Parts: sequence; C-alpha cells; structure tokens
Amino acid sequence: MFKSIRYDINRVLQNDPAARNGLEVFLLYPCIHALIWYRIAHVFYKHKMFFIARLLSQIVRAFTGIEIHPGATIGKGLFIDHGMGVVIGETAEIGDNVVMYHGSTLGGTGKETGKRHPTVGNNVFIGSGAKVLGPIKLGDGCKIGANAVVLKDVPSNSTAVGIPAKVILPSSKKEKVIDFNDYCNK
Repeated sequence: MFKSIRYDINRVLQNDPAARNGLEVFLLYPCIHALIWYRIAHVFYKHKMFFIARLLSQIVRAFTGIEIHPGATIGKGLFIDHGMGVVIGETAEIGDNVVMYHGSTLGGTGKETGKRHPTVGNNVFIGSGAKVLGPIKLGDGCKIGANAVVLKDVPSNSTAVGIPAKVILPSSKKEKVIDFNDYCNK
C-alpha cells in the first residue's frame, strides 16, 4: 500500500503545477486521502464486510467530497483534481494513470444488476462535470471533454465531447467527427 501511496503522490506532483512537494500533497490533497481510505475500504469489501466498507467510504465522502464505492477497482496513479463531486460507482474499473476532474461521474444508468458502471483504460483524461454512464468502455489514452455525457464506448486515443458525446478520432491530416450512433452501428 505504501508503494501505491508514493506512486499516487508522484502522479499528483507530475500533473498539478500547484503541487509543491510530496508532504504537501500527502497532507492536503483530498484525492490522496480518498484513495488511501478507498484501499482500506476495498479490503473490507473483498472480505464481504460490506457495512464497514460502505461506512468508511461515506465518512471519507463527507470529508473529501469524493465518493468512491469500495467495490470499484482502481489501478495506480488515479489523480482526482479538485475532487469535489466526483462519483465512482461500485462496478467501475479504472486503469492506471487516469486523471479525473471535479464533478465527473462514472455511474450507472438505472437499476440494472451485474456490471453497470464504466471500464476506463489507462492514461485516460476525464474533464470537469463529465458523466460517463453505463457498462461502457473508455479505451486507453482517450479524452472526455468537460460536461460531456458519454453513453457509448470510446475507442483508444480518441476524444469524446458534447451531449450526447460524439467521438473525434485522430487522423493524420484532420480530425473526423463521428456520431456515436454511426460508430456503434458499424
């Protein structure tokens, strides 16, 4: 766990120009506190001690403004900048080195059972206020624009913007906008 904390602190130092040193990040950054307590709650969750796990997560939410369900799976280096209002649902899976900004949500779309939250690849950027909903996949290296509402898969190394989100695929000469409905029907 201490290696994970050190890695997370270094990721904050790499991503936040306002971060001055590791001690400051450890003591003052709510994303670090939320991740430490998430990892503790996650152990209780894995041992089917659901009440204690949820109690810890709710206490941490009250202090940090970041709600991470203890059942979520989170890789190393998650950086939640200005974390207030971030929500990560129970069946969400987050890869390594993901950046999330305030007000973003990895949530469900209703009362489904089973896998109902997004799977986020490695090196993904999720902008302020973005809502990523349902059992969809965000590919490695993709970017989700601020306030986007993403309801369909986003391929690797692409960008999704708008309500509902449209995918912008990288091209050697120009950007090509693809409507999600067109993308998913291929």
